[in-house]
Amino acid sequence: MQSSKHRSPLFSFSARDFAVTAGILACAVELCVILSIADSIDGFAYPIFVLAVLLVSRLTTGYIFGILAALFSVIGINYIFTYPYWAFNFTLSGYPLTFLTMLCVSLITCTMTTKLKQQERIRAESEKEKMRANLLRSVSHDIRTPLTSIVGVTSTLLETPNLPVAEQRQLLEDARDEAQWLIRVVENLLSITRIGDARAQITKQPEVVEEILGEVVQKFRKRFPDVSIRVAAPNDLLFVPMDAILIEQVLSNLLENAVIHGETTTNILLSVHQDGKYACFSVQDNGKGIPPKELPTLFDGSMKRNETPAGDGKRNMGLGLSVCMAIVRAHSGTMEAKNMGAGAEFSFLLPLSEEEPK
Repeated sequence: MQSSKHRSPLFSFSARDFAVTAGILACAVELCVILSIADSIDGFAYPIFVLAVLLVSRLTTGYIFGILAALFSVIGINYIFTYPYWAFNFTLSGYPLTFLTMLCVSLITCTMTTKLKQQERIRAESEKEKMRANLLRSVSHDIRTPLTSIVGVTSTLLETPNLPVAEQRQLLEDARDEAQWLIRVVENLLSITRIGDARAQITKQPEVVEEILGEVVQKFRKRFPDVSIRVAAPNDLLFVPMDAILIEQVLSNLLENAVIHGETTTNILLSVHQDGKYACFSVQDNGKGIPPKELPTLFDGSMKRNETPAGDGKRNMGLGLSVCMAIVRAHSGTMEAKNMGAGAEFSFLLPLSEEEPK
């Protein structure tokens, strides 16, 4: 049942495919009419309708509309654009060959298109499975260390009730920090699961980017009061279609990475500006930058724990950045990272008009 659910129907009917077919054939007829007025020589309709059949077969799903386009084209050429005009003449020389040629073009193109779509779907499913495997590997490392720490703290407090108040407070603060880390990991997992579900669609609403930046900065300053953060935004209000919660999560992940993985980061610049048809968000820091060997795989979640400082499960930024990339792509945007003269810059573009996810 599951496999049939995802199988591309070979003879499916949809309003969208019908509209595409009707539009292409109408354009072909109109072009032939114009050419017939300009030139009385017969024969121009055949290549035009062959092209129309090819386009219909390529742009629709399955075989039905390609075959219908081939039938319509043969009839149209015979009835409208071949002498005697506006009359059928099945005794015309080459008529059976014309019909068979167009039918073969339709079937071959439909077959190739269907196979290409199936291969693309298989490739997308393979990439999704790879991403899930990377996420599971990343999460197993990210969760293990905080849980171990929380268990150790609670065990210490239970087994040594006479600890000084200052030490108890420090242990409880450590446990709280680890629990907050786990909450952020779970939030990332929920986001990537939501985006990875083919049935789920993100809801984009025009949002004022200054308000989004304000929310993110407010939360960041509570968590990292010792890090200076500046905000640069356009003087005029900039509205961007987005899922505000998901984009806030992207910015929060990038700001957190700038502090934790920059190691020596003391200043961060969070900016947004309009770049043509896109809004460009940027997070720049003055930290240690990104190791060059990690740049090619920075966003695919494949970074391993042993690639980061030993003993610190939080050092794995693969999960957070893969979530950021997934969210940005779901918004039809792009994302990149690069090293600056001092520190690193993470930036992403979001379209200013509504678009379907890529």
